[in-house]
Amino acid sequence: MDISRGFALTVKNITVLGSGIMGHGIAQVSAMAGYNIVLRDIEQSFLDKAMEKIRWSLEKLVSKEKITKQESDAILSRIKTVVDLGLAVQSADLVIEAVPEIMELKKKVYAELDKVADSRIIFASNTSTLPITEIANTTSRPEKFVGIHFFNPPQLMKLVEVIPGQKTNKDVVDLTVNFVKSVKKEPVICKKDVPGFIVNRLFIPMVHEACWLKERSGYTMEQIDSAVKFTMGFPMGIFELADFTGMDVIHKATIELELRDKKVIFPHPDIEKLYNEKKLGQKSGEGFYKYSDDKYERIQLDEDLAKKCNPVSLVANILNNAAWLVTNNASDIPEIEKAAQLGLGLKKPIFDTAKEFGVKNIISELNSLASKYGKFYEPDPLLATMQ
Repeated sequence: MDISRGFALTVKNITVLGSGIMGHGIAQVSAMAGYNIVLRDIEQSFLDKAMEKIRWSLEKLVSKEKITKQESDAILSRIKTVVDLGLAVQSADLVIEAVPEIMELKKKVYAELDKVADSRIIFASNTSTLPITEIANTTSRPEKFVGIHFFNPPQLMKLVEVIPGQKTNKDVVDLTVNFVKSVKKEPVICKKDVPGFIVNRLFIPMVHEACWLKERSGYTMEQIDSAVKFTMGFPMGIFELADFTGMDVIHKATIELELRDKKVIFPHPDIEKLYNEKKLGQKSGEGFYKYSDDKYERIQLDEDLAKKCNPVSLVANILNNAAWLVTNNASDIPEIEKAAQLGLGLKKPIFDTAKEFGVKNIISELNSLASKYGKFYEPDPLLATMQ
């Protein structure tokens, strides 16, 4: 440990708070990389369920001959479950919090954690939308606090966003980036604690924009989704992706984004309507589309349908948000493209798609939308330099 910095320069022991999908997934990938893990939750029954899921996941890897039975046993031996918070963080170098996305709950967890955790321990929040700086400032160690946003499910998704708060020590950011690489994930740094970080800044507003496009143009969902998939290079349509993500997740992210900055998002009432009707997407059997059962199901999209829809307003939306991230020094074009590729599955870079549509045409579309629907659509200054 480097006393001058007041925290360990190498991480060996990790405590994960919360054993849900994200928590047990982060625990598993960290244990697979050789770290000693303490998985903590408020009830032993939650932890038992989480360990069952980790065992199931490792058994699948053994059956596919990705790892041996001995390796699986060794990974499991590195994960301990604890309910008592003080005991859970006793040996920790790094605590990764993965409790539900409710600000008051997170603040309550950190208030308790701060009292029992040694001052050298680094805190990392696996939030996808909540402001890192605000959470960090509720603790006595904002300089040792960082955002570490794994994507769902952590076992499969390669991307991790690393987000420093306003006071985060640069060495803590470097240590977090190195940790992410050590668990065989790809880090992107969101250099400023901005609403939505990188991926949700691109994705969530685009879901709403797709709803507006459908309402204003008369295009069907299948036509819009086909254009998003075949013209814009997404792995699936935007409505399909929203259903896959879950309307509860999108609704929560929408509220957080709008709370932090009204310019980020132009909410369409359909999202709240679907959420209130409990039409959450794939997981509930209905969202934008209806599904025959709760198994993952693909929507029939094709290139002929794509030709019937001009998605320029969607290209304009995602490009304008990407440009905003650059203009506000939150990221740069290569990092944004990496985040979009790994976090959203884009097969084609955003800025390449923009060139295909013509930046001049995109600016014209944004100006036209701004004149009809307000300031939200005003083009970012970066776009004018790209013509």
